[in-house]
Amino acid sequence: MDILSIIYNHLIADEYIKEQAFGRIKYYEYPETGDVINPHIVLDPLDDGSPINFADNTWTKLDFLIQIDVWTKNRTITLNLANTIRDTMWNELGFKQIKGPNEYDEGVFRKADRYRGTLYREDFDSL
Repeated sequence: MDILSIIYNHLIADEYIKEQAFGRIKYYEYPETGDVINPHIVLDPLDDGSPINFADNTWTKLDFLIQIDVWTKNRTITLNLANTIRDTMWNELGFKQIKGPNEYDEGVFRKADRYRGTLYREDFDSL
């Protein structure tokens, strides 16, 4: 299961996120502080899926832990993007937010939140 693509597709389906960060939503690639002219969103899997929920000795779901960073030069946009991501992760995927740090360095605001959630395995219907 490609959790990063699943999250990416849900994020760009939101008009506000797409308007603010389209083309700057990356996997693993953190921007240099000097490169943050427009908002950047970084998806980083901390756990790329652990089998959970078993039935008849077969796992049925994967548990994920994902960190999503928002980097901008505008504190309000950083918070608005982070809140929109939080709502998307909950409403679309059922992932719970685990609050992360708010940081400021050299004119760049960074908000890093973690999300934990589970998804049924892709071949669930054919088990």
